[in-house]
Amino acid sequence: MNRGKISIYIIVIALFLLFIVLSSAIYTIDMTQQVVITQFGRPIGDPINEAGIHIKMPFIQNVTYFEKRLLEWDGNPSEILANDKKFILVDTYARWKITDPLKFFKSVVDENGAQTRLDNVIEAATRDMITTNVLIEVVRNSNRKMAISEIEADVGAEAVVDSIHVGRTKIAKRILNASKDKVNEYGIELVDVRIKRLNYIRDVREKVFERMIAERLKIAEKYRSEGMGKKAEVEGEMEKELQQITSEAYRTAQEIKGKADAKAIKIYAQAYERDPEFYSFTKSLESYRQTLDEKTWLILSTDSDYLKYLKDVNAK
Repeated sequence: MNRGKISIYIIVIALFLLFIVLSSAIYTIDMTQQVVITQFGRPIGDPINEAGIHIKMPFIQNVTYFEKRLLEWDGNPSEILANDKKFILVDTYARWKITDPLKFFKSVVDENGAQTRLDNVIEAATRDMITTNVLIEVVRNSNRKMAISEIEADVGAEAVVDSIHVGRTKIAKRILNASKDKVNEYGIELVDVRIKRLNYIRDVREKVFERMIAERLKIAEKYRSEGMGKKAEVEGEMEKELQQITSEAYRTAQEIKGKADAKAIKIYAQAYERDPEFYSFTKSLESYRQTLDEKTWLILSTDSDYLKYLKDVNAK
């Protein structure tokens, strides 16, 4: 092997080692990140917040990244006894951020450790605030009157609720203030705390549902009763109008029939006056047609007036 090839190998190896050293020494920071440099597991120097390319001692020092942006904390629902002796499930959430990465690293190490500390601090503050206030204070924000229908009032629904002095928003603000100072020692700033959901515990919730169902059934029965009354009223009016229409129709028909009968009688009378004998003849034929058929038997004397036109068409 000649010296030229040996030199090339040495250069390649040197470049490779230089690349490894530079890779270990150079690191980048994003706009959303902040960094703590550690050496043998211990933090060295101040945190670095500036975005860009930075240099550290290769192989000896390590880079630990932390978020600058807001982070989420979502607690587990807790069963708490309010001041008016009502058990409720309270579910809270919060937003926080890392303000001192060095203190954060020394106290909680990472975000998982921070979540655990926040669990303890926020849940304790929440429990303290809920137990010192009655349920209505946690539920409502104002003394705005609740809309209620007249029927709901008739069946006994509550139209007036107890007035509040603190309210849900202020309670959440107090939880935030009570937790802020405690988490500052971990390099954390607690930005906001809110009550996400409130609910009764299962046993109480079932009783509340039963009461709500009973009240709604009363309201439904009230509507049903009013509907039946309205139905009877409409049917009565309908029957009255039907009878009136029928009566007027019958009266009109009788008037028409009376006028027709009068006109017929007048025509009959005029016909009788013109030719009484012909009128008598036609009426007798009409009577024969109505009374005599193949199933009718009549026993009459030969001198009966009923048969005078059968015996003699010139009979008078």
